[in-house]
Amino acid sequence: MKNISMKKGFGINLRPTTRIIGRWHQNEYLVIRKLGSGMIGSVYLCKRNGRYVALKISRQSLSMTKEVNVLRSLKQVQDQFLGPYLLDVDDWISSNNESYSFYVMEYINGISFKKFIRQKGPECITTSLIQLLSQLEYLHQTGWVFGDLKEENLIIEQMTKRVRFIDVGGTTKMNRAIKEYSEFYDRGYWQLGSRKAEPSYDLFALVMVFLACFYPQQFKKRSSSLQLLDRKIMQIAHLRPLRRQFKKAIRDEYKTAREMKDEIIQTSIKGNKHHETKQEKGWLELLLLVISIYVFFISKILFF
Repeated sequence: MKNISMKKGFGINLRPTTRIIGRWHQNEYLVIRKLGSGMIGSVYLCKRNGRYVALKISRQSLSMTKEVNVLRSLKQVQDQFLGPYLLDVDDWISSNNESYSFYVMEYINGISFKKFIRQKGPECITTSLIQLLSQLEYLHQTGWVFGDLKEENLIIEQMTKRVRFIDVGGTTKMNRAIKEYSEFYDRGYWQLGSRKAEPSYDLFALVMVFLACFYPQQFKKRSSSLQLLDRKIMQIAHLRPLRRQFKKAIRDEYKTAREMKDEIIQTSIKGNKHHETKQEKGWLELLLLVISIYVFFISKILFF
């Protein structure tokens, strides 16, 4: 019985309990279940020596080599948790004598970004946004643009509650053309910029990530994209405090992730100060009211 099948455009289908043994390193991986598929390959949850790992497998060796190179570049700044740790790279000859390339990453246990945002509400939006902008800032400094940035490629790590990137398939060298993208997150689709790999491309996609969390149907473009996106931002109450920064990002008014992050932090600080001032004013008014009532009753007693 064959333990593998392949459908055009749907990646590679491996049966659970399939054993993948690397041709060169001889490391053995037991397939547990599929985690996802794309045009390049499929990702599986596997087990090796009692440890869960994520294994990506494909027949497109050149594309896989590019992804491995990205992960190796990210390893230089892994203290920033930019992507999954690369654990192994090898080839596999299947039972039907087909050759495949695969690489193995850490398995990040967590919940989807969309689910986290919708569950936690407005208090986590700014924090998550600042985290993502910090990670994009470090990524851009290494000379890469994420490219295919979408909510499906983000996960909230269960233990640390950090936002993590889980698929680097669309990551592109700075100033080259973005080849792998998803229409809803792509500024080229909205006719609001080019597909040149630059920081502003990721910043546009980042805004769309948050819109996708609240618009699961992913609305289509119309003749006036800017007005449509502005309106969609304003229709979500949780996103209104960030409307200025979001509108600037979709208009290509930020050149770096750092610019956008700094402005959001400053806005957040001002907002907190304003909130504290209102609270202090409320307490002062309450105190004055209590004092007034106290003086009134004291005067009644003294002059009775």
